[in-house]
Formats: sequence, C-alpha cells, structure tokens
Amino acid sequence: MKEIIGVRTISEAHEMFGLEKPKHPLVTVYNHNNMVQKPEHIGKTVAIDLYHVMYKDCKEGSFQYGRNTYDFQEGTLLFTKPGQVVTIPEWKKDHGTTGWSLLFHPDLIRKSALGKHIDDYSFFAYEVNEALHLSNDEKRTIAGLRNKIIEEYGLNIDTHSQKLIVANIELMLDYCTRYYDRQFYTRTNMNQDTVSRFEHLLKDYYNSDKPLLAGIPTVSFCGNALHMSSNYLSDLLKKETGRNAREHIHFFLIDRAKTSLLGSNESVSQIAYSLGFEYPQHFSKLFKKKTGMSPAEYRSLN
Repeated sequence: MKEIIGVRTISEAHEMFGLEKPKHPLVTVYNHNNMVQKPEHIGKTVAIDLYHVMYKDCKEGSFQYGRNTYDFQEGTLLFTKPGQVVTIPEWKKDHGTTGWSLLFHPDLIRKSALGKHIDDYSFFAYEVNEALHLSNDEKRTIAGLRNKIIEEYGLNIDTHSQKLIVANIELMLDYCTRYYDRQFYTRTNMNQDTVSRFEHLLKDYYNSDKPLLAGIPTVSFCGNALHMSSNYLSDLLKKETGRNAREHIHFFLIDRAKTSLLGSNESVSQIAYSLGFEYPQHFSKLFKKKTGMSPAEYRSLN
C-alpha cells in the first residue's frame, strides 16, 4: 500500500516545506523561493488538511489549456481544499517562476460566515489546468489582500485579529469568483465549443446501450469525458447557458422522454428504464417536478 504523508497543521506544513516556524497557528503566507525541499519528500504522496491558495508568476506561454494558450499569462492562482492528495515533484527555481502560497486551517473559519459557505467557492475543486489567470490589475488586488493578511497575523494577536484575517480571505475569494467570471466570459468561443461537445456527448450516450448498462450519466462522467473537473464543467455551462451540468442532463432527459411519450406506445416504465432510471417512480417524480404533470398526464393531454 502506498504511503501517504498527512499534513494536518500549519506547523507541519512549515516543517515539510523547510520554512521557519509560523507566526500564527491557523494561517500562513510564504514565498516559494524560501522553501527548502527535503530529498526524502520527492515523489511522495501528501494529503494536506488545509485550504491552499497558490500563486505562480510564470513566463508567457508556459501554461496551456489543452491545445490553447492561456489568455492571461501575468499570474496564475490555484486552489485546493482539505483532504486533496498531491504528489510532490522536484522543485526547480531556475525556470523563471516565482510565487507565494496562502494556507489556512478549517478551524480558522469554522465559526465564521465564511466557514458556512466555503463550499460555494467551487474552484477549490477545479483541476490544475482550470487555474485562474490574472491580469496585472487583478494581480495587484490579490497581492494587496495577501499583504493585509500577512500584516494582520504579524501584529500582536488580539480579539479582532481572527475576524480581520478571515474577512480578508473571504474578500480575496470573492474577487477570485469575479475574476473567474471574467475568465469564462473572455473565453466564450472556447466555452461554446465545450457546450457543443457536452451536448454531443449526451446524444452519443443515449444513442448507445450505455443507459441500460450504466444508468443516467453523472456530472463526473461527463467531466472526465471532456477532460475537466465536474465543478469546472458545471460552472462553465452555468455561465454560458444559465443551466449547470446537472440541470442540462435533466433537461436532456425530459426532452427525450417527451419524444418517447408522444412518439411511441412504450409504457412509462419502459421509457424510464431506457433513459437509465433504476426505478420508474424516480423518473415520474423528476418529470413532474420539471413539467408540472406526470408522464401519463403529459401523454394524455398531448
């Protein structure tokens, strides 16, 4: 069984990265140039139980999405959440890259409003090739918030410290949400191609025997087939069409069900099974939720 190294605290992260002791037990910002890699960690699998926002400043053209060069090359932000597993590569500092990382423990935000809606920031579950690419102005805004966090935990900790640190982290994440919206918008041609490929994927799936063998396609299945994370696919579709991936799948199912109900003599149960439903009552419930009537009522009224 492959050994997995667990990093559960800010102190353990600093120790792994060869950094001096942290100034705050629940949050830290460090420059990548200050990291010292221990040879025994190279190639090891690590599970980090912390939120991680990583900024990399890179040369133009050094990051690509599939066959397309990223549109903003000034800086890249990556996000991971607690429990995600990574393999540590050998660090190289001579390829024109610099950067910094913000790490914070779930306990820092647990009692705050941010703690209640941290999962709304879906980009914490994006893949590396779905990173956020910043313009110069955006980079300055994020750097300013990073500096406020450093300044705050560098002072003597008082009753206001945690609230102000969390407020600046939340503001940083809100700006990142805005910038991702900009990124989706500026890549509209690429995104429209993804929408088209997603629709073709559903059509091809239902023109095969896969619904009978594997059931209704999941968002995860669709994301894997299109080489992107399920969260990124869902957010992209939402920005382009107003429906997330799950809603798209349901819309496709209902549209296909309507055609079968009016264009065949198959029973409601047969139609449900052909669409990949394990239980016909689940199909009927979804159909009524989306159309306001049962499959039988729809057939009789039309």
